[in-house]
Amino acid sequence: MLRKLFKFHGGVKPQTNKTESTTQPIAQVPLPDRLVIPLHQAVGGHPRPLVAPGDKVFKGQRIGGADGSLSSAVHASTSGIVHDVVPALMPHTSGLTTLSVIIEPDGEDRWGELDKVNYRRTPPDELRDFLRDAGVVGLGGAVFPSYAKLKPGKEGRLKTLVINGAECEPFITCDDLLMRERAADMLKGIVAMRHMLQAEEVLIGIEDNKPEAVAAVQAAIAASGQSGIEAVAIPTRYPAGGAKQLIRVLTGIEVPHGRRSTDFGVQCFNVGTAYSIYEALELGRPLISRVVTVAGNVDRPRNYEVLIGTPMDHVVRQSGARPDSDRYIMGGPMMGVRLPAFGVPVVKATNCILVGSPALFPPPPPEMPCIRCGECAKACPADLAPFEMYWFSRSKNFGKAQEYHLFDCIECGCCSFVCPSHIPLVDYFRFSKSEIWARERDKEASDAARDRFEFKNFRQEREKQEKAEKLAAKAAATREKVAAEGQAGTTSAAAETPDVAAKPAAPSAEDTKRALIAAAMEKARQQKAQVAPKNTEQLSTETQADIAAIEARRAAAATPPTPDA
Repeated sequence: MLRKLFKFHGGVKPQTNKTESTTQPIAQVPLPDRLVIPLHQAVGGHPRPLVAPGDKVFKGQRIGGADGSLSSAVHASTSGIVHDVVPALMPHTSGLTTLSVIIEPDGEDRWGELDKVNYRRTPPDELRDFLRDAGVVGLGGAVFPSYAKLKPGKEGRLKTLVINGAECEPFITCDDLLMRERAADMLKGIVAMRHMLQAEEVLIGIEDNKPEAVAAVQAAIAASGQSGIEAVAIPTRYPAGGAKQLIRVLTGIEVPHGRRSTDFGVQCFNVGTAYSIYEALELGRPLISRVVTVAGNVDRPRNYEVLIGTPMDHVVRQSGARPDSDRYIMGGPMMGVRLPAFGVPVVKATNCILVGSPALFPPPPPEMPCIRCGECAKACPADLAPFEMYWFSRSKNFGKAQEYHLFDCIECGCCSFVCPSHIPLVDYFRFSKSEIWARERDKEASDAARDRFEFKNFRQEREKQEKAEKLAAKAAATREKVAAEGQAGTTSAAAETPDVAAKPAAPSAEDTKRALIAAAMEKARQQKAQVAPKNTEQLSTETQADIAAIEARRAAAATPPTPDA
């Protein structure tokens, strides 16, 4: 019984150019003189370095530890000596650097200690931690840490596990060759994934322009005796390899804006990811290599098993780049990115090294004004309005561009491919996304600075208030003490006088003030009276006599008169 297939909106049919690189089996690339292994190769946090210059490392040894809630470990691709841990040029069109471990191979290619695991007897959380430490990420291009996706839905199980073997991008054939040559091992990884997700069924989607891969996977399923797993040939149409598009074709489920496929009981993984999970669980081998297609302007297009960190020009040399080659593209012609240098390293996201030349990829025609023909909207597989997003991106009205669901764009390039005005629409969309992200970062930094400033003001006001309260409390205590002393003196005087009431009234505030003033004046008078003139012995006899007379008058004035008898 044939499975009913569905269609997704839009899509195009570019020339595939896949035949040339599928005529020979996967080959091994010789060890290079130096491996440059970036620590940040996946979505999420930056792994922390676990080695230092001069350290001896073995093949498969962890050199970068997972950091944060979403991160994946990085491992040495071969045995050797750590030359340095420094920022190095990364394989990205930006030309930026990232912290990398540089290893000089010793030629022995000696494995370190490997840990295997029985996935049927191991709790799911431990399995996910194991895959995180094995560095397994999505090899379809997104490089999302796989352990984070291997979690059942809200109900504790998944309805459908979709395995992506469509490989719709022109020139790229690494998944095709992987399925042809390693279908049985790939299937073991799929079974382990199904066990972790508790999926009811597994659908392996493969474009019908890969009949050898379809036959190999179907034969592996039959030999394994597994039920509920089906390899389905789907129509060849770019971008059928997009996760949402493949889910739509196989299940009929259309994942709407702002929702995830797991909300509908579906999860999607790449065939290369399934194979790397098999190697990690059953062989104990972390993700240190991957299959890479070398195609384009080369004499011998082919697929190679390449160690992570191998310079790309070393890989391309095996296929013989032609003299007029002028660029390397990581990925295919539709979604690939031009690399800043020929010697950047192969990373986990590298599925293809496309060698370009002016003849193979001539300069695009000059950009002309948009005629609002709507061809881009017809071709958009995400059912967006690219011409509207273009106008707002061009005018830098990013808020309006977001209203047209800019971030739902998967940057597949279908709109640019069909545009009669030769407008590089995807470039405009990438520009808008980067500007929005930059402004969000600036806003977050500004908000954090404002919060710090407001907290500083609050702290200063709080300290002033606390100081004022302490002074007020001290003054109140002093007033209470003086009032208590005055009340005690009045009580004592009343006790000595017979006609005074036993309980006199409390002194008023004015009386207290007068008493304080009188006490202060008396204290000052006493201090002044105690101070004798200094250096009088140096004065004349007449002056000393005058001073003595003055002091006598002061003493007489200070002594109260004695009443007559």
